[in-house]
Amino acid sequence: MKLLRKILFPIVPLYYGVTWVRNYCFDKGVFKSKSYNFPVICVGNLSVGGTGKTPMIEYFVALLKENYKVAILSRGYKRTSDGFQIADKSSSAVTIGDEPFQFYQKFDDILVSVDNDRQNGIAELRKVSPKPDIILLDDAFQHRKVKAGFNILLTTYDKPYTQDFVLPAGNLRESTSGAKRADIIVVTKCPGDLNDIEKAEIINQLKPLSDQDVFFSSIEYSKFIYSKEFNKPISNLKNKKFTLVTGIADATPLLNYLKREGFDFEHLNFKDHHKFTKAEMQLLNTKDLILTTEKDFTRLKDGIATNKLYYLPIVVNILEEEKFNTIIKQFISSY
Repeated sequence: MKLLRKILFPIVPLYYGVTWVRNYCFDKGVFKSKSYNFPVICVGNLSVGGTGKTPMIEYFVALLKENYKVAILSRGYKRTSDGFQIADKSSSAVTIGDEPFQFYQKFDDILVSVDNDRQNGIAELRKVSPKPDIILLDDAFQHRKVKAGFNILLTTYDKPYTQDFVLPAGNLRESTSGAKRADIIVVTKCPGDLNDIEKAEIINQLKPLSDQDVFFSSIEYSKFIYSKEFNKPISNLKNKKFTLVTGIADATPLLNYLKREGFDFEHLNFKDHHKFTKAEMQLLNTKDLILTTEKDFTRLKDGIATNKLYYLPIVVNILEEEKFNTIIKQFISSY
């Protein structure tokens, strides 16, 4: 893969030029963006994945759902359905996509929807009664036909966008100049002991605009693992050999956590949004105990016995959480 990217490096200027012209046209009003008179919050990134958008969306849901009617609008990557869809009892990871189905299963008091056309999706959501007070756009930083009222840009601690290249040589969907559209930049997957000197060094690399706040977040893993029907302390897996199954963009933080905690496991790694084949499911069913991510669980749970398949939830821990929450609430109250 690395060799292929080196071979494709000469294409980078072409890709860079196309995305730059597109952004320039939106910035200058040649291409039109639609604004809204209610809070629309976009969570996205510059890279193709693995920055932690899903747990960040869940963070916002937990923060806001007690006081507001919240809706999530996602594209529904690799879904089999078309057009605008609101998640319901007939939905699955196949019909609406992994992440939206995870949101739907986790939160029963919000609207979860998918639409490739974000403008249309927002219009359809506002027809629902009661209509949502706030719409969270999942992975929509490059969907510039919608002008969100507040843009949150995620980048990882291990590989910030300043150390990457645009596609196809790197993982960036657009050049790093796109970061100027963000209201807040969040550096995700930071170590828990990140100190002020390291923070300052990262901020210096990112070179935020004077009106952009930079925050840092880390991943916290649950003390419990969950199946369809049961939960138990993850410590119960100590001194047991199990199989870790991942189909996400970057499993490194999870691997590091499990190794650091001294668990004994084999790792079966699949590509992001992997669609498990019949043969792969048969192989997995031969395993005694499987641990997976919450996202992968949505695709595996109907094909593997309940007593052998568990997932490990994660939550986002925002450093300077009170300040972060205050900024978000002040944005919402401005409407």
